[in-house]
Amino acid sequence: MSNLFDLSGKTAIITGSSRGIGKAIAEQMAAHGAKVVISSRKLAACEAVADAINKQHGEGTAMAVAANISSKDELQNLVDQTTAAFGDIHILVCNAASNPYYGPMADIDDDRFQKILTNNVVANNWLISMVSPQMIARQDGAVIIVSSIGGLKGSPIIGAYCISKAADFQLARNLCVEYGRHNVRVNCIAPGLIKTDFARALWENPDNLKAALSRTPMQRIGEPDEIAGAAVFLASAAGAYMNGQQITIDGGATIT
Repeated sequence: MSNLFDLSGKTAIITGSSRGIGKAIAEQMAAHGAKVVISSRKLAACEAVADAINKQHGEGTAMAVAANISSKDELQNLVDQTTAAFGDIHILVCNAASNPYYGPMADIDDDRFQKILTNNVVANNWLISMVSPQMIARQDGAVIIVSSIGGLKGSPIIGAYCISKAADFQLARNLCVEYGRHNVRVNCIAPGLIKTDFARALWENPDNLKAALSRTPMQRIGEPDEIAGAAVFLASAAGAYMNGQQITIDGGATIT
């Protein structure tokens, strides 16, 4: 039983891992034995996280590869550099996302709507498609998409983002059907409001925070580490029979 969450011998790519939820997932996967690849747009930020992980868990535990998720070529380079340095990729965490628009759907311009859908859905499928062939050949792999409780409900403020996150749930379900017979699992985590820079516009505003907490039984917002444990579960032997599902971690907000 003590080995259920052991990730020794595994390699994980985590996008958007220079800060917030992605960083917490990378740190916890490294703590459970995995080699981790830190990736976001800015190399210096990635290197800082990788250096800290290597200092704590030993040199060679983490490496940094910059990649913009909107670039197919940069994502392929991320996969190629990981394979060259660490060998097989066992775990893929699609955490990076974009939300350049706040407001009603009627006012969103095509470019920003397209950016949200491309970065939050299409890019996930690109990256999964790049990694899945080796998982299929090995008959083993875990893909984790960090979605959102926004995909479970509507919003007058972040409607386009919510649409993209609902699509991520279906992407996981569909890929579960396609890859399940190869022992490749694709699942989602759906965080509620978490104290990250990405969600700052939602929790830093006192009125927004008050409204969010009024619907949250735990009466607080979450911390990145409180999402990371679910990612370790989904990547490890503990989650070996979970596929095509979503884990909602929101302090109870969606049940009120």
